[in-house]
Amino acid sequence: MNTAAEACRARPEPTLTGVIVPVGPAEAVVAEHRLRFDVAASWGVPAHVTVLFPFVPPSQVDDDVVARLAAVFAAAAPFDCRFDRCAWFGEDVLWLAPEPDQAFRDLTAAVVEQFPDHPPYGGVFDDVVPHLTVGESRRGTAGELRTVEVEVSRKLPVTARIGHALLIAGTDGPGSWHTVARLPLSAG
Repeated sequence: MNTAAEACRARPEPTLTGVIVPVGPAEAVVAEHRLRFDVAASWGVPAHVTVLFPFVPPSQVDDDVVARLAAVFAAAAPFDCRFDRCAWFGEDVLWLAPEPDQAFRDLTAAVVEQFPDHPPYGGVFDDVVPHLTVGESRRGTAGELRTVEVEVSRKLPVTARIGHALLIAGTDGPGSWHTVARLPLSAG
């Protein structure tokens, strides 16, 4: 691939992009549950904390967008976090809570500052809570998700060194999401 635009449009024509922080160490704890209960996992999105979704439309991703985004992450230092508890958004979403979460909040604020026309989740929420989704009620019953909560809780904590983010693109089709750009955190 020669350009970010080509990478963004590789595979099935993407309809969305997002900026995420992958959390590889969490995969051992949540992967099987996410495949069953988190639609994003079926799309090929790894365990992650979302920085900004939706992001720039795929047709507008170019080398300048990627360079501006990369500069935001290059200005941030790598950090350690820990996921030691499950939490819920109502009865709809089971998630892991990162501690501390301020570094994730700061990354989101920095990306939004650079791309103000793309608020997190389309601006629907007043407070964007950093989280790693484990499961959603649209994919399972409350009872199934409560069972998952117990199973996952037994395997916590998960610790992770956060050293990069990803610009990803895809559709709502299985296995469609792919990495457009790796965005290292390199300050400090």
